[in-house]
Amino acid sequence: MPSIARILGSVFSYGLVLGITIPVILLYILLFISSFTTEMDGIFPRDFTLDNWMLVLRGSISVPGTEYQYPNLYLVMFNTFLLAVSVAGLEVILSSLAGYAISRFKFNGRSTFMGIILILHAFPGVTLLIAIFYILKTLGLYDTLLGVLIIKVALDLPLGIWIMKGFFDNVPWDLEMSALVDGCNRLQAWWKVVMPTVRNGLMAVLIFGFLSGWSEFIYILAFISSQDYWTLSMLVYAFTSGEYFYINPGVTASIAIVYMIPVVVFFLFAQKYLLRIQIAGKGIT
Repeated sequence: MPSIARILGSVFSYGLVLGITIPVILLYILLFISSFTTEMDGIFPRDFTLDNWMLVLRGSISVPGTEYQYPNLYLVMFNTFLLAVSVAGLEVILSSLAGYAISRFKFNGRSTFMGIILILHAFPGVTLLIAIFYILKTLGLYDTLLGVLIIKVALDLPLGIWIMKGFFDNVPWDLEMSALVDGCNRLQAWWKVVMPTVRNGLMAVLIFGFLSGWSEFIYILAFISSQDYWTLSMLVYAFTSGEYFYINPGVTASIAIVYMIPVVVFFLFAQKYLLRIQIAGKGIT
């Protein structure tokens, strides 16, 4: 029989989880309801309409009574998807190469180098906005998605390298040596033997990279001036901040749902890989 203390502990834990989760769920429900109405009376809709979703599906959203028009929604979705996939792909490639080199090769200052990488990850990138602006202007990358992509990958790499280094540390040397004895060169052993072994780490970095690119906002706001390169985060911001002095809560809620759904679906299929990062806890040797 479970003890009273254990029962009370379970009740408290579940109560705490429900107390945090239920308000969040209610907010999402309210967001969903808002997308089907033109006006809310508190938390209750005053009417029901599909006009908000028809406007979103059409993709072209203009400001009534003015010449202003928001960028095409499908172009914005493509920019967002392109940025997220590119960030994820580059982070996986560069993190796996750097993590393998640090894990397998001994060199002077290795521990110091890893410490510097960790410091770089902890350093807030927003403090570098002015310096990054001048660099992008000099390189001709201001107001381009490529410039934002380079910034995101550079600032996210320290975390990816740490994750991959931990996974490579847990791959036995004997496994790699066996591949070398069987006739593989170092690159073949890395690709055919080591990489399949650390696929959980690769998926973890891929997930973090995709979510980071998909949700990016501050660098889009700071370094993108043309609507042709807007992402969904910038479009949602434009609606919620009253860009062109126009706010439509129903359309804003619909776009927010469009922005949210791919991330939720992606996370539901990939969350098991995030739970396996804990096996990469081996320290620097």
